[in-house]
Amino acid sequence: MLKADQSSHKDAPVPVKSLPQLARDLRNGTVSSRELVEAAVERHAATEARLNAYRTFAGERAIAQASAADNLIADGIDLGPLMGLPVSVKDLYGIPGLPVFGGTDATFPTAYEQPGPVAKAVLSQLGIVTGKTHTVEFAFGGLGTNPHAGTPLNPWSSPDAPRVPGGSSAGAGVSLAQGSALLALGTDTAGSVRVPASFTGQAGLKVTHGRWSLEGILPLSPSLDTPGLLARTVSDLAFAFAALDPNCTCPPAPSESPLRFGVIRNVVWENIDASIADNTTGALRQLEKAGQRLQDVELPSATDLLEIFRAGGLAAPELRTFLDLNFPERIERLDPTVMARVQAADEISATEYLQRRAILAESGVSAARVFDHVDVLVSATIPVSAPLLSDLSDPDAYRTANMMALRNTALVNLLGWCALTLPTGLDSNGIPSGLQIIAAPGQEERLLAAGLTVEAILGQGPEVLGSPQL
Repeated sequence: MLKADQSSHKDAPVPVKSLPQLARDLRNGTVSSRELVEAAVERHAATEARLNAYRTFAGERAIAQASAADNLIADGIDLGPLMGLPVSVKDLYGIPGLPVFGGTDATFPTAYEQPGPVAKAVLSQLGIVTGKTHTVEFAFGGLGTNPHAGTPLNPWSSPDAPRVPGGSSAGAGVSLAQGSALLALGTDTAGSVRVPASFTGQAGLKVTHGRWSLEGILPLSPSLDTPGLLARTVSDLAFAFAALDPNCTCPPAPSESPLRFGVIRNVVWENIDASIADNTTGALRQLEKAGQRLQDVELPSATDLLEIFRAGGLAAPELRTFLDLNFPERIERLDPTVMARVQAADEISATEYLQRRAILAESGVSAARVFDHVDVLVSATIPVSAPLLSDLSDPDAYRTANMMALRNTALVNLLGWCALTLPTGLDSNGIPSGLQIIAAPGQEERLLAAGLTVEAILGQGPEVLGSPQL
């Protein structure tokens, strides 16, 4: 296991002032939005040729909007907590004036640029959108690869041995490590926020299915899709969640009393990389030493759920239906790794699809009884290191790596729960690893409180990891 202070990746760190502090600084005049956004644009210019975080970068537009935000703040107008802060947006979301590719080889009609409630919540507060970050085509993959527009580089890997950034929100975590954004909008269908957050050393939040609207977001699987957030720390996640969630009445705060952590012992430890197991075990020991209460638990239905997932789950037939109804001409141009799963959906009967939905719904309810005895569940976020891009050219190797990357996170989506990830250290390849914290459906405030508690004990990501050498 590599400790942060042993890493060869350390570089001058990106400023780590928290979002709450920056919001205060903007309002008291000690920093301007234009300064923040110009710094983000400079970081993009210095590193984008290597990192490839964005499908569409909107630097000039962002600077102009930042100047407008500064003028409003100077006039005493406050549009919301995210006002003036640079935000990257996954290229599935509608943002007026910015094209939607959805990871494909062509833009979607301009109607797809219309923002839904999540994007509107950012825009109405005058959060400054720096651009649209790369995604796996139709968000259908956990590694971050894209043959149409290129795969973003994991910023913790070396240029001569590039590793994947995680997906499908592939450019989101990279944009945070790059410093071109301080908050990122992503989506999560089987781990597509938590996987890239973990692989790039960020914190990531997947909300309960149905808590946030999917309107204005290009779909993969409406039965499983959820909007989500990536940020540099759990503290930043909590700030952004409170700013965006219409039902959040007060910002989450660390728990004042010890929490009951259920350590999942079935499935999630199978074939785990030894250094990631060490990082996870070390984090759990720190929690216990700090007075938190840990107990081993079995996650009900985990094996059965993963069998459904490996057989195509709900995503394959739902994406196939969307394409057949709206864009049948795009099917033959799909990324081969995506096309294989879309075509395999033809083998799933309506009866099988409905049975899968029924099993998942019942499992989500019955398995939630585990929370009668614990406050949250924990596991390693991803059991394996980010693969080398060169190792994924073989379709079988890609499928194996993709399933392993998504295995632990997909369980949460299949059950309809909420979860977050935060860093635990660097693995034997110098790639960040993460701890996944899981809560019952609708318990985001409890989840974020647990995340803040853990972060206070383990340290925030930049403290735990250092900075990648960009």
